[in-house]
Order: sequence, then structure tokens, then C-alpha cells
Amino acid sequence: MTQTHTARIALVGDRSPQVASHARIPLLLDALAERDRLVLDAYWIPSEDAAAEDAVRGFDAVWVVPGSPYRSEAGVLSAIRTAREEGIPFLGTCGGFQHALLEFARDVCGLTRVAHAENEPDADDFLIEPLACSLVGHEAAVTVEPGSLAQSVIGAEHTVERYFCAYGPSRHLDTLRTHGLRFSGHDEDGRVRIAELPGHPFYLMSLFQPELSGDGSRPHPMVRALARAAVEHASREARFSRPRG
Repeated sequence: MTQTHTARIALVGDRSPQVASHARIPLLLDALAERDRLVLDAYWIPSEDAAAEDAVRGFDAVWVVPGSPYRSEAGVLSAIRTAREEGIPFLGTCGGFQHALLEFARDVCGLTRVAHAENEPDADDFLIEPLACSLVGHEAAVTVEPGSLAQSVIGAEHTVERYFCAYGPSRHLDTLRTHGLRFSGHDEDGRVRIAELPGHPFYLMSLFQPELSGDGSRPHPMVRALARAAVEHASREARFSRPRG
């Protein structure tokens, strides 16, 4: 792939030196440019700023990064919805995975009252709840569904991934599935760990953090796939916007 236009990626989240994945992302961007010649122009967008209507519109990819609770749940959900509705390549990891499920449940499935327990601990109906066993600092096996986007990206049906989370999906998963979401990765007990949206140019999310794979010198396949999708989006947009003679 020859890159002629620099792709712009929105990193949505509240950047903090205390979040390991945030420190890792600049290394991954450098590695993508050096190893894969996938150059991304990255912009960090705080969750409050993401609430603006045009916050991520015009970007070639949106990555909702770990670091929940976000300062603005509404801002994160707005960025996710824009990426989903406008066909912008999207990756959600850890908190991004949780909030992408929440956005889909509310805006697509009509489950307007479902909540994230970390954000609304007194809510009556949770989609995202505390995990029975916290995955903070853990590695665990994931089985990837054959024929899925996740399988084509990861290149295997079994992988071991790193987590740093204490919340995950619980109820209403059948409703999300009925409305088109695909759960394409599960742990050894069958619990959802990867989801994707068929029909979207690139829409992938994981409860684990691919940012933390290795030492940062070789980006995880999911990160590399997002970069490729962003570059393709930038090239496509450039072709469509080119003035005609």
C-alpha cells in the first residue's frame, strides 16, 4: 500500500501519564510509521471535547482508548456514534469496548435506560457491571470466531491478551446480537471479549488492551488493522474530494 495522504486519527479519552496504554500509544504510532509505513496524524480529544457535534467528524479513524471512568460519558458516546453512523474506522479498547456496547444498546437497540456501573452505580439496569474476577494486570486466552473480522485481523483462532479492567458486559447481549452486533471473541468460560459490527468499513472492539502487547515495537494486529483502515479511508476521501477538470 502506498500512502499519499496522511490519515488523521482521533484518540478519544482523557490522556494521563498514570494510564499505561496512553504512554504506549505514541510508541505504537512511531512503530507503525517505521515498520509498516502507516503514517497517522494523531490528535488526542478529551472526553468533554468529544461531546461537540463535529468533534471526530472528518477524521479517518476513531480510537476510544482505555482510561475509564471518562470525565464525560456523553462525549465518548457521541464520538462512538459518529464513527458508527458515518462509517469512520473505529477501534474501542477496554473502556472503549464497554462504551461502544453502551452506545449500541441505547442508540440502536432502544435500551435507553441501560447503564455502566462505573458511571452510574445506582442505576436500575446495567449493561456493564463489575467483573466477578477483576482482570487488572491479567493475561488470559481468547478464542476468536472463525470467519470474523477479528479472526482475519488477528490471524488466529486463539490468542493470549493482556487486560487492565474490572468491568465487562453482562445483560442484554442477545438483544445487541439481534440488532446486528457480532460477538467474535470469548474467554475460556464463554464470556464476551471481542465485538464487531458487520457491514461497517471497520468497527472492532476488545475488552483487552492490545496497546499493552509486547514492548510497543511491534504493534498488535488490531492496532495495525485500524491504521490500514484509516489510510484507506484517507485515500478514498481524497479521491472523492479531488476537483474534476
